[in-house]
Amino acid sequence: MSSMNSAFQTPEPRSQVDDPSSLVARFSADEPLMLDAGVPVGPWQIAYQTYGALNADKSNAVLICHALTGDQHVANVSPVTGKPGWWTTMVGPGRPVDTDRFFVICANVIGGCMGTTGPASTDPRTGLPYAVDFPVITIRDMVRAQAALIDRLGIETLFCVVGGSMGGMQVLQWAASYPDRVFAALPIATAARHSAQNIAFHEVGRQAVMADPDWRGGRYLVEGTRPTKGLAVARMGAHITYLSEMALHRKFGRNYQDRSAPTFSFDADFQIESYLRYQGLSFVERFDANSYLYVTRAMDYFDLAAEHDGSLARAFKGSATRFCVISFTSDWLFPTSDSRAIVHALNAAAASVGFVEIDSDKGHDAFLLDEPEMFAATRGFIDAAARARGLA
Repeated sequence: MSSMNSAFQTPEPRSQVDDPSSLVARFSADEPLMLDAGVPVGPWQIAYQTYGALNADKSNAVLICHALTGDQHVANVSPVTGKPGWWTTMVGPGRPVDTDRFFVICANVIGGCMGTTGPASTDPRTGLPYAVDFPVITIRDMVRAQAALIDRLGIETLFCVVGGSMGGMQVLQWAASYPDRVFAALPIATAARHSAQNIAFHEVGRQAVMADPDWRGGRYLVEGTRPTKGLAVARMGAHITYLSEMALHRKFGRNYQDRSAPTFSFDADFQIESYLRYQGLSFVERFDANSYLYVTRAMDYFDLAAEHDGSLARAFKGSATRFCVISFTSDWLFPTSDSRAIVHALNAAAASVGFVEIDSDKGHDAFLLDEPEMFAATRGFIDAAARARGLA
């Protein structure tokens, strides 16, 4: 395992920022992206991947929205890690989101670091990375950027929008902002607003990044440093929230790491300590620290009801979109009560909605793992929606 100071020896993650290993839609200064912060960004770009083929009437497009630390490489090998895509259990030939049937699109979010314009991108005014001069972004900004991409691809209506966690927030925002453009929506392990507890966890992570002396007020790229220690600690803290107590106990318990007794030191005596350190180190090799600040902040600001005078039902009023909401029993980051609030609002808005609570001890990350009941529910919902849409 590399040390925290040498974790960024590979130039590959940095090379993905302006000229990524994926498709890119570029928008000129005359086509700025207007942000909720009240400022335009332009020129700007959005990096994306596609899988499968678009049919003749462009009615089989599925948009996958990624979570906090995801990217556009949902079903292909990552150019940074060399590992399979982050949702190959869900997306691919014969999978619930079947790339033999659907044209699947996944884009890196605005504020990201894998080719879509964000704080690591080059500011055309200075020739240097934006860093913290980049405007703060929101979930609605992410969706607005995706809509510009869908327009560029000549697709009027998406057959389905799918995502978990922060991706699920984007799904809900799509359904609220563009109800006529979303035939079916599948928000998984998510909420219509970020809770105070979750904002608190994010703030601890951001403070860890900013307390690292190598953060340099956000100017680390220009100054040739990286706040790898702070970002690794932020990732370690966040990763705990993605798991459940049962999952931690089952995987690690109080087992020692490569030893039979305590060392009476601050080394990683326990397996869980070693695991968290590994998670932190591997994360800093592929993610930009400032992007972490920006994307967590976007989640914190998300409150769909607040955008509609405090009424979540009003966000979906008159919606013809078909919804399927999925939660997991052991997810304490986005508990089932959050999903039920979405379902109640959809019912109040007379929308078409199904709800599935899946019994799992894997915690929030269950949506990324092998969960047969989730696959069955997703496949059933998508197949039924496809029949209603007239798709074979």
